[in-house]
Amino acid sequence: MIVYTTVATDRDIQQIMELQQLNLPQNLSPQEKNDQGFVTVVHSFATLKKMNDAEPSLVAKEGDAVIGYLLAMTTLTRHDIPVLIPMFQAFDEVIYDGRKISSFKYLVVGQVCIAAGYRGRGILDDCYAAYRKHFELTYDFAITEIHTTNRRSINAHVRIGFKLLHIYTDPHGDVWEIVIWDWRKKNESPAVTL
Repeated sequence: MIVYTTVATDRDIQQIMELQQLNLPQNLSPQEKNDQGFVTVVHSFATLKKMNDAEPSLVAKEGDAVIGYLLAMTTLTRHDIPVLIPMFQAFDEVIYDGRKISSFKYLVVGQVCIAAGYRGRGILDDCYAAYRKHFELTYDFAITEIHTTNRRSINAHVRIGFKLLHIYTDPHGDVWEIVIWDWRKKNESPAVTL
């Protein structure tokens, strides 16, 4: 039985790191990256612990094993992961509903990953349902960026209800799609494509 809960132990954080390592681009074949998606950021234990202390991340567990995760990241840790600083800088400039993103109370989906043997079973959708239930009364929306080559992740986020907000190129030349899931718009149907 799979349960969806917040990170509660250091072992949960360690298992997130192990799952992350398995899904980094350098540890996947080109075919796996294309078919299954990938994660980009490598988090240290200390960074994940700090993020979790600010807001608990969500994990999917089968028994004691973490089989999926959705990281919760607040503005309190915006300077802790250098590769994500351009994303937060974009949030300071990009307009949504007539205001800069940074003027809202938002939660960044710091990363999402489902273990290879568990994909295609609705676990990501259930993770996001639990994530929304846990955070929607505190935050206006969830927001994240997805590398434009990660089509599987983009398509999955569209299915969940995320909408394309902005596209930008970071200082390294990588192109990112900023997507948003506005929890204040309860009856809005998900976008079909990005």
